[in-house]
Amino acid sequence: MRTYSARGEDFPNEKARWVIVDLEGKTLGRVACRIANALRGKDRPTFTAHVDTGAFVIVVNAGKVHLTGNKMDNKIYYNHTGFWGHMRSATARERIAKKPEDLIVDAVKGMLPKNILSRALLKKLKVYAGPEHPHAAQAPVPLEFV
Repeated sequence: MRTYSARGEDFPNEKARWVIVDLEGKTLGRVACRIANALRGKDRPTFTAHVDTGAFVIVVNAGKVHLTGNKMDNKIYYNHTGFWGHMRSATARERIAKKPEDLIVDAVKGMLPKNILSRALLKKLKVYAGPEHPHAAQAPVPLEFV
């Protein structure tokens, strides 16, 4: 019996899968884990760690995501502009009010491996604050949550 190892030419972009995730009322960390697994292709039997075998993921209703406990007010995100003394901070509630897409991207980015492939996988993540998205032509299937 031989072990299957996927190659890059086995997964061209014209055969790419598209999945859609509705975040309304869902918990951020649990959903981010499932999205990261779908981006990597870990939910498929053809998963290979060094090859992009995952799906394109469309996330809608990013502004309606739920955080458990007091994380909306106590979780602080930091950003440094590169200039001395310009450390910016914002709570999760402020980030959701201003740009909820960044909150989802940061959560998924933290759950991907830190390498060149993860930067390519992050480009396959499409996040939208509302329920509308321009990817209807790709016929995305909903991502099932157990």
